[in-house]
Amino acid sequence: MSLSIRNQIPGTVTAVTPGAVMATVKVRLDGGQDLIAAITLEAVKDLGLAEGTAVRAMMKSTEVALATSRVAGVSIRNQLPGTVSDVATGGAMAVVKVTVDGGELTAAITKDAVGDLGLRTGSSVVALIKSTEVSLATV
Repeated sequence: MSLSIRNQIPGTVTAVTPGAVMATVKVRLDGGQDLIAAITLEAVKDLGLAEGTAVRAMMKSTEVALATSRVAGVSIRNQLPGTVSDVATGGAMAVVKVTVDGGELTAAITKDAVGDLGLRTGSSVVALIKSTEVSLATV
């Protein structure tokens, strides 16, 4: 199966915390960073997720925000430090590629945000991803 989701990072489930309808799944990415996905209990069962399950964490590029440092006082659970490897700007939008330990993320942000943050190849950034925007696939 081919997907249009650019961001697909391999990892291993380290914990599943079930709730009434949803569960949080902690994934240790191959680069050693932890990522949290909030998915339905039905998806946890359908995928057979348990500690040790190999997965791919996937998120759309439009769901990846960038900051120039870690952000305190925010509900976003996933903050992955990385380095900008490429910036391609258009009339209104930009595509920023970020190398993180264990993979690469693509963020679709506004051209103005690139300028305001001073992003260029080599810039240190933190990718911010809400746990509800992370999908998991078994491998």
